[in-house]
Amino acid sequence: MNAETLSVTSSDNGVVIIGAGLAGWHVIDAIRAKDKEIPITLVTTDSGDRYHKPMLTMAISQNKRASDLVRASGSDAAKTAGVTLLADTQVTDIDTATQQLQLISANRPDPAHTDYATISYGKLVLAMGAHPIFPKSLPEDLVWHVNHIERFGQLQEKLATGSQHVAIVGAGMVGTEIAEDLLKAGHQVTLIDLNDAPLSQMLPPKATARIAKAVQSQGINFLGGYQVSGVRRINDGDNTNGVNAHENEGKLQVSYEPIASSSGGNNDSSSQTVIVDHVIASTGLTVDDKLPIAAGVEFDRRTGIVVDAPTLRTHAANIYAIGDCMSINGVACRYVAPLRAQAATIADDILGLEHGGYDHKPPMIRLKNKAISVMATGVPQANGNWQVKSESDDELIMELLDDNNDISATVTIKAPATPSA
Repeated sequence: MNAETLSVTSSDNGVVIIGAGLAGWHVIDAIRAKDKEIPITLVTTDSGDRYHKPMLTMAISQNKRASDLVRASGSDAAKTAGVTLLADTQVTDIDTATQQLQLISANRPDPAHTDYATISYGKLVLAMGAHPIFPKSLPEDLVWHVNHIERFGQLQEKLATGSQHVAIVGAGMVGTEIAEDLLKAGHQVTLIDLNDAPLSQMLPPKATARIAKAVQSQGINFLGGYQVSGVRRINDGDNTNGVNAHENEGKLQVSYEPIASSSGGNNDSSSQTVIVDHVIASTGLTVDDKLPIAAGVEFDRRTGIVVDAPTLRTHAANIYAIGDCMSINGVACRYVAPLRAQAATIADDILGLEHGGYDHKPPMIRLKNKAISVMATGVPQANGNWQVKSESDDELIMELLDDNNDISATVTIKAPATPSA
């Protein structure tokens, strides 16, 4: 990357998109469907390859490598779409007064050994996604995440050598899906969560109890109500629970402690440990504050950049946001299903075309697990006035009622069908 190359791609009237995930590429598709000529520049810290991120939580058991999930390389996709791809490039600043971005090489982030360059934009789309939260107890150099194809590929190579023991910290949607996928691939799985059951931040206890039972029935070691206090590499000579550490050298020791419960739960504060080969963090996502602050847009690190719902414009002129980095009415928009409609709205707005405005409807949420069928609609949350609509051994249907007794969310949980003989 150099300043001369970047100056050629700069266009005062063009569109610049930051982020080459599903959201960024959807915007390109939507614009190109209606305008083949407007200059588009895509800036991304990686190669820009096109792939379907939700596949990452079910690809290990299917023995798929990262290369198997790539639908098109970044360079090929950019050529097909007629866009300028600035791969392995990091945006360090947004100047909204001059409508310029400052760039450096993502591969050489040391300011003393990299070239700076600027490009102009007519319209800017923030599609840089969100990144995993790593609590202090989960050191990034020892813990994996499955939020990007590059890291997935590295983990998949490690797991391909044979059956291993993996600890997953966080039993939300992603953590619970990965746990089953690893189990199906022949690995031993320990799933650890602060709550007593998986999906407890989304659904009420009556619902999550069934999910916990299904997860445990598969053979997953679910440790509910525990907090991970540390992860460390075992060295030769360490004393780990009285076991000769030479046998465990190079493995990871995960320390965890029970959470004291106000309902009279386990108050034993003694720390326990489990020895594993790998640790995966699935402890939530956060939006990096650097670019939102530089652009002067309103945002929250947990939920994302605030946008005007009908247009997906931010509070800064000529800047839009889409996907994981965006929020509407205080709720993060981190599902794939609405991306096409969001991208179509942004494309029409950028091109000055008449449109009816984006109508945000929370998508149906499905847990991709074979052990139990979980489907939720609306905006489910653990707390609230959940009422049982129907209940049997095989099925549970519950509705979340708001202050006006209107249904704001539903959840349907079904036991898997028993194969006929």
